[in-house]
Amino acid sequence: MAAPDAPRKVVLAYSGGLDTSIILKWLQTEYGCEVVTFTADLGQGEELEPARAKALTLGIRPGNIYIDDLREEFVRDFVFPMFRANALYEGAYLLGTSIARPLIAKRLVEIAHATGADAVAHGATGKGNDQVRFELTVAALDPALRVIAPWREWTLRSRTELLAFAEAHQIPIARDKRGAAPFSVDANLLHTSSEGKVLEDPGEEVPDYVAQRTTDPEKAPDTPEFVEITFEKGDPVAVNGEALSPAALLARLNDLGARHGIGRIDLVENRFVGMKSRGLYETPGGTILHEAHRGIEQITLDRGAAHLKDELMPKYAELVYNGFWYAPEREMLQAAIDCSQQHVAGTVRVKLYKGLARTVSRRSDRSLYSMAHVTFEEDAGAYDQKDAAGFIRLNALRLKLIAARRARLG
Repeated sequence: MAAPDAPRKVVLAYSGGLDTSIILKWLQTEYGCEVVTFTADLGQGEELEPARAKALTLGIRPGNIYIDDLREEFVRDFVFPMFRANALYEGAYLLGTSIARPLIAKRLVEIAHATGADAVAHGATGKGNDQVRFELTVAALDPALRVIAPWREWTLRSRTELLAFAEAHQIPIARDKRGAAPFSVDANLLHTSSEGKVLEDPGEEVPDYVAQRTTDPEKAPDTPEFVEITFEKGDPVAVNGEALSPAALLARLNDLGARHGIGRIDLVENRFVGMKSRGLYETPGGTILHEAHRGIEQITLDRGAAHLKDELMPKYAELVYNGFWYAPEREMLQAAIDCSQQHVAGTVRVKLYKGLARTVSRRSDRSLYSMAHVTFEEDAGAYDQKDAAGFIRLNALRLKLIAARRARLG
């Protein structure tokens, strides 16, 4: 019999894998509630129809199974705004997992509203960042919705217990799940992350087989490849002159970057919950895009705007990492960043070679770069070098006054 405070209907973020299938059955047995499954296609490169079949075998009605293609929305409304900020968490991480969570949680809330559900559930553990990201988003969009996090509630504490629960409830178990998985993988159109098991000791080098998406840079082609990316208002709109939708554009850059071993990082990061974790991240297209965006900003952004953006970026990245996508401070920063992008337009040429993406040229009809001012040749009066003397004297004045005080006081 269900507990008095049991939810009536729960929308579950459902991958179709073992863990979320166990969660699905646990919700049914623990609460006696109706379950709606939601599977997001974020470009993870997996066939998602098996998730539908798995949900059906576990007793979910066809009308309660949602499989949504969110690739365009993901890149257009989440990845691109973040890339306008040049966001890097702790100087290295392009936030591939972080930026996907607010979209998944947003859709969970929307489906809850559409189906009359009074709760949502996720499969994130109590040790990680994703639980925070999911639940902060739900709190921002509908604080009345209950959030169920089974990993924080149930008594299952080991892989052995999970498998026993699955067998007891006739949940199909993939053969490779009967042994310990070598590592855990999360993927979407922006990146692939690999964590756990063989990666847990930061003193050991990541085994070659862990990489999911990119060629080993040492085995990448010996001939460099060049790609041109065109921007409008800070967003990429074309690759090599071909206009592409946001998702198609990122997929094209992924293919190019993966071939040349672009975008691998071995990172030990600081989780929001307080512990450190180590992972291998692969962001081939995103790494190219990040480099190209910085390249076009170099000639189209004023110094003051560019430097202010660089000061704001770590805060912006931290907000995304910690799950505050829908917080007012992230939206305030986004407004400032988007304002800076009005003239960030033009084309950047990037060289791809052996794991590196490097800007080699930039051109824009919005450029602030003036050859007349910077040339070492005759500048035809564009700049009077004598003006620099007064500029230096004014900036040196306070330093001279400090030096005089120091001399006076001995």
